[in-house]
Amino acid sequence: MMGSGRLSFFFLILTACFGCSAPKKEEKQDKKYMAVQPLGVSEEGRPLYAACKACHGDYGQGNSKLNAPSLANTDSWYLYQQLMNFRKGIRGYLPADTHGAQMAAFANAIKDSISVSHLIAYIDAMPEAPLSNKLTGDIKKGERTYQSICGSCHGPQGRGNEAMHAPRLNGLDDWYLKRQILNFKNSLRGAHPQDTYGSQMIPMATLLKDDQSINDVIAYIRSNIPPIAQ
Repeated sequence: MMGSGRLSFFFLILTACFGCSAPKKEEKQDKKYMAVQPLGVSEEGRPLYAACKACHGDYGQGNSKLNAPSLANTDSWYLYQQLMNFRKGIRGYLPADTHGAQMAAFANAIKDSISVSHLIAYIDAMPEAPLSNKLTGDIKKGERTYQSICGSCHGPQGRGNEAMHAPRLNGLDDWYLKRQILNFKNSLRGAHPQDTYGSQMIPMATLLKDDQSINDVIAYIRSNIPPIAQ
């Protein structure tokens, strides 16, 4: 479902918030919207995943050459939230966000929210996937920075916290994490008025002043990847 011409499923994919604040009253409608994810059926999602397989792989392992991150290690609630954000035009609406624009097109090709849930259920049933290492950084320095900026929401080891709308980070590709941090720093993500949780990431991402500090934080996050069951 992505790639060089098809885009990374996120997506993703990075986090709804390296540092989160308490939701405001006007966010209640969004919270209700995100809380009503329909129950998906894995087998119903199998044929839907065919459109994603060419880029993200048979088992959601991802392919960096196609700009397609791993999906298998990502929180299902977060996948659903971001796919719906693409469908609603909350993500991928800026011309400069070429990857996001491609994902928005793919997300809108899915029939409805029920179908999205079936697709997510199929991905959720996939085994954990090994992640490539493309970046290097100082784990100790990264830990100090991470705990001061990110840990209160995403957890001390990057395992995420659904109650705070903070997704798991230690299951994401390092190159994808970096791209999403840069997208937040450049307001390619989180700038939409309805992106309640993404907007919180913009000021958090700007606290990472340069490439090295970003790489250090990612090195620490990646040091907490749990072992994959054989």
